[in-house]
Amino acid sequence: MIVSPKITKIEVVTFEHQLENVGKDYNTFNMVYEKGGTLPAGDTVLLIHTDQGITGEYPGVRGPALAQIKHVAEYLIGKDALEREKIYQDLKRGMRHWDMTGLGPIDICLWDIAGKLFDAPLYKLLGGTRKPLPAYASTLHGDENGGLSTPEQFAEFAEQCYEMGYKSFKIHGWGLAASNIQREIDNVLNMGRRVGDRMNLLIDPACEYENFGQALAVGRACDEANFFWYEDSYKDGGVSQFAHRKLRQMIKTPILQTEHIRLLEQHVDFIVADSTDYVRCGAHEDGGITGAMKIAAASEGFGLDVELHGPGPVHRHIMSSIRNTNFFELGLIHPLVKTTKAPVYGDGYNDDLDGIDSDGNVFAPEGPGIGVPLDWDWINAHKVDGGVLAEA
Repeated sequence: MIVSPKITKIEVVTFEHQLENVGKDYNTFNMVYEKGGTLPAGDTVLLIHTDQGITGEYPGVRGPALAQIKHVAEYLIGKDALEREKIYQDLKRGMRHWDMTGLGPIDICLWDIAGKLFDAPLYKLLGGTRKPLPAYASTLHGDENGGLSTPEQFAEFAEQCYEMGYKSFKIHGWGLAASNIQREIDNVLNMGRRVGDRMNLLIDPACEYENFGQALAVGRACDEANFFWYEDSYKDGGVSQFAHRKLRQMIKTPILQTEHIRLLEQHVDFIVADSTDYVRCGAHEDGGITGAMKIAAASEGFGLDVELHGPGPVHRHIMSSIRNTNFFELGLIHPLVKTTKAPVYGDGYNDDLDGIDSDGNVFAPEGPGIGVPLDWDWINAHKVDGGVLAEA
């Protein structure tokens, strides 16, 4: 008989480090290549301790999510760590005035506890199977510093990725896209000419285009170049159902939306409004593994595919457990940047440019829970803050 672990303590550990050869673009929001540049970076590890000595760990907490976790930490004390659905529903209501990003890390830690308790990787608990996951190369934003500064440099990087084994490539364009929309169009058309016969091509302007007209112009270029998807094009912030339905009616390229809305209900509303072709979600943003699996199942019911936002072992487990998905996002990468991530995972886990096998695939980890241990020696060496948020 399994005795459910009870939550006894909520703890956080914050670390900082430096990224090499990167900086920020004109508005400080986009990370870009900068030769010799160093960029301060950091994150917080959430730890949920139990009375059985099993601890759930998740190293990707930041900003508003951390603030929300601090507010709800006391609620978690004494709860059955296996009652993930009840905790999900309680926290969804409790966080209803916020963006609810604090829910994801908590749920991921609870799944990590369950995997460790049952000595199984998460994909096994989710009913999945370990299988090759086709990765796409997801670039840093275009820069003005000689890294990815021209359409030719993007195409050369795509060729490099193809030779490594990647079958799919995603463009993040330039921060000043709206002031030079022709460069965005030229990039799309040149990419189609150079590698469109060999690679699935994707583009994510990250809501940089100024207006619907610019979004439509690039969309028509995507049609000509036969792009696989077109994502978050202009400055509505990726949330307007009406506008994206109109865009779908005027171009042939499938669009990918819903990165910037939250949880199951908002995703379903977007789907039934005919406002997206592929459905974007992320465990860290959309209620953890519980939330992502709900969105995946709802999308499957509508006959649509789910595409998970960003890399990480959690998304490898989810992708190994659902049918309706296409690619694992391996980013953000660049030909002249070794890594854009903190080396928090041990056992050789790799989400950098060279993290694929020769066929362009990655695999879910095999260890219990999230499946790959955290490198606590590195984390503690870079620790700058931390403490107990609540304790029994």
